[in-house]
Amino acid sequence: MRRRTGERRSRLERGHGHGERMFLEQVWWSIFGHMDNLHPEYEVSDWRGRPYFVDFVWVLGRYKFAIEVKGYGPHVQNMDRIRYRQELNRETYLQIAGYRVVAVPYDEIEEKPELVISLLKSLFAPYMASSLEEGKYKRLELDVLRAAKRRNKHIRPIDLVDELKINLRTARRCLQSLCDKEKLLPIRSGKSGRVCRYEFVHSFEDDHLW
Repeated sequence: MRRRTGERRSRLERGHGHGERMFLEQVWWSIFGHMDNLHPEYEVSDWRGRPYFVDFVWVLGRYKFAIEVKGYGPHVQNMDRIRYRQELNRETYLQIAGYRVVAVPYDEIEEKPELVISLLKSLFAPYMASSLEEGKYKRLELDVLRAAKRRNKHIRPIDLVDELKINLRTARRCLQSLCDKEKLLPIRSGKSGRVCRYEFVHSFEDDHLW
């Protein structure tokens, strides 16, 4: 709210209603546990150059998702033919502009949020995998994460030396880098406090990536 002005702020105040809040609480937060790169009431231009607002736009690297929470009343029952045409044209134009359009039924969020969660996980997973491959992690870091997940327990630098055929110094440097990226947690041992093992930090993206 502090970053919005004019119509953009007003739209956020007026347009971000019960359905959108319920989507965030019941669906989005259950999947991710954060709202990084999720933009509410996102302004775009239509094919006529006129501005309008999408409920949410999620940006994942070079991928963009336009997420609309749609209730039966305003989007079907109370919509005339002209507005219905405009709605379909808008969705087509969003796809031309590079967005993946995701329509989320309001009633489904209210009655079966677990179904919406399952569908969105399946939709997002390939894009999250591709995005990670493209830039967040180096190739060796991905290999280390795969090795850590396969073990499903603590991993040591010497384990990487044996499995990935790298030297001990490289293994330690890579493990530290993944700690900095919050994908591994260093485990200190005994009174010395030395870090000898690392614990894999699981998140939703890992269900499909490794």
